[in-house]
Amino acid sequence: MQPLPFRATAVPLMLALLLAAAVPGVRAERADRNLPLNFAADSARVDDLRQVTVLSGNVEISKGSIVIRADQVEVRQSPDGYQFAVATGGPGKRASFRQKREGSEEFLEGEAERLEYDARADTVKLVNQATLRRFRGSTLADEVAGSTISFDNTTEVFQVLGGPASPVASGRVRGVLTPRDAKSSSATGSGKP
Repeated sequence: MQPLPFRATAVPLMLALLLAAAVPGVRAERADRNLPLNFAADSARVDDLRQVTVLSGNVEISKGSIVIRADQVEVRQSPDGYQFAVATGGPGKRASFRQKREGSEEFLEGEAERLEYDARADTVKLVNQATLRRFRGSTLADEVAGSTISFDNTTEVFQVLGGPASPVASGRVRGVLTPRDAKSSSATGSGKP
């Protein structure tokens, strides 16, 4: 297999970095930024002229503690340098991501039929059958589920919407938020979930 040119690997790299950085109140593992991006897929299509990269079939992207799995990942770059990415799970499957939080033994995991990232707005959306979990070590601490989960990294606000595409049978939003003890709140910063 012949290596792809730097420009071709830079676009998926931005997807991994941007998806990981967009989770509110969560600081990405800083060491992840300096580590190489690895990806595997059944196929890759790079269109340098249109600034579009498409990875298809059993896609796995990893960069340090960041892992993204999807059936397909498409990344577009605007003329002004912003990236827009969509990861899809394929028929009957969900795309997923996992990342370690900075300075703690906490991990975030999210999955949905579609993960969308908008670098210009600095937002991430988990769309259809969306679930987000926070683990403290190997213990599940927090979990929210709904039709759509939206993150705004600038304001550190997230919103969970219900609807027919919710993984909850009633279509409502569901969640469990575990209180932090004083020790873990001070170790991770703000004490936000």
